[in-house]
Amino acid sequence: MTTHTAPTGDEPGPAPRRGRPRKGVGTLTRDVIVRAALSVIDGEGIEAVSMRTVARSLGVDAKSLYNYVDGKDDLLDAVAEQILAGVALPEPTGSLDTDLRAIGRTFRANTLAHPRAGTLVLTRQLASRAGLQPVARVLSVLRAAGCGPEESVHLLRTLLASVVGTLLREVSDGPTFGTVAPEATARRQRDLEASGMPALVEAAPYLARFSHDEEFEYALDLIVTAVTAKVGKGGR
Repeated sequence: MTTHTAPTGDEPGPAPRRGRPRKGVGTLTRDVIVRAALSVIDGEGIEAVSMRTVARSLGVDAKSLYNYVDGKDDLLDAVAEQILAGVALPEPTGSLDTDLRAIGRTFRANTLAHPRAGTLVLTRQLASRAGLQPVARVLSVLRAAGCGPEESVHLLRTLLASVVGTLLREVSDGPTFGTVAPEATARRQRDLEASGMPALVEAAPYLARFSHDEEFEYALDLIVTAVTAKVGKGGR
C-alpha cells in the first residue's frame, strides 16, 4: 500500500478526519477499491466510474480512496490490470498456429467476462506485469518459431490490430453492417435487396446477419494463417 499526497483536479484530496471513522474505512484496501470499481463498470459502464461513485458503493468518503489510488486514471488502469491478471494463458505447444489461436481465444474469453470493461483492457497501455504478460507470451511464441526480435514486434502489432479491433467492435457496438436478431436480420436483408445495387443484392443474405463468434473466428483464422505463412517463408 502506498500513501499519496492530495491530488489536483475537481475532486478534493484526503484531509484529516476527526471523530469516529465512517463505515467501511477500516476494511479499505487497493484490491477492495478496484473490485468495487469493476462492479460499478459491470453494472453501469465505464462512464459511471468516479472516485465518488466508487466510494459511495463502499460506504466511505471519496477522500479515503486516495490513500490507495492516485485518482480515476490510476483506478481504471488497476481495473484493467486485475482483469488481465486473471488471464490464464495456455501453455505453449510448440505449434505457432495452435498457440496463436489459443492465445486469441483465451484473451477474448477474459475480455467478454467483463464486456463493459472491455475497452479498458483493449486500449490502455499498461506497464505492470499483468498488462505485459500477454504481449510477452505472443513474442515468446513468435521467437520460438524462429522470428527475430524486430519481425516478432511487427507481427505482434499486426495480430493485435486484428484481434483487438474485432473485440472492440464486439464490446462497444462498432459497425457490423448486419444484425444479430433474426427478425432484424430479415428486415435488413429486404432493405439491402431493395437497394438496387447489384453487389449488395447478391451479398444481402450474408451481409444482413452478423455473428460475433463467427466474425472473431474468421478474423483470427485470417490473421494467424497470414502470420504462419509469413514465418514459414523465412520472415525475420
